[in-house]
Amino acid sequence: MKGSMRTTVFDRTSPGLEAGPLESFVEKAARAAGLRGRVTVLITSNAKIRRLNSRFRGQDSPTDVLSFPAGAPAPGLSGDIAVSLDMAARNARELGHSLAEETRILILHGILHLAGYDHENDRGEMQEKEASLRRKLGLPTGLIERTRPPGSPAASPPSSRSRTPAKSRRRTGARDPERSRT
Repeated sequence: MKGSMRTTVFDRTSPGLEAGPLESFVEKAARAAGLRGRVTVLITSNAKIRRLNSRFRGQDSPTDVLSFPAGAPAPGLSGDIAVSLDMAARNARELGHSLAEETRILILHGILHLAGYDHENDRGEMQEKEASLRRKLGLPTGLIERTRPPGSPAASPPSSRSRTPAKSRRRTGARDPERSRT
């Protein structure tokens, strides 16, 4: 994975948010989540993520992060993630951490969806994995943790949930054992 291809595409940029450190984080987080293929990340606007959310999920509203797992077979590719820079900036301001940290939190959340986790339907497995990896990777409070109590099986509020398009979402418990080491 390292040095192979650019993994982060900036449709929007912001001071303090650089491709090199984000690409290193994506590689480290993907390995920690058990992914073996390349993960690409699009950093974009609310308008663009709203169009993606509408097209792939039927939701005509922006969201913070979308995950697009690679369909089988896709040798060397785990999937794609889109992050709203607008939402990341707002969250960072509200939570008192940097835009770079918030972007990494959203990317980690998307990576876990690519690894087959689904907090909307599981019994807290994704929340536990996200908390564990967040600590390992030195990140502040994770996306699921700040939207619902620990261990809660209830879905998080729509405005703050990551989205994995229904066409490519895996069922909970159906994680590929070769890709997920939990």
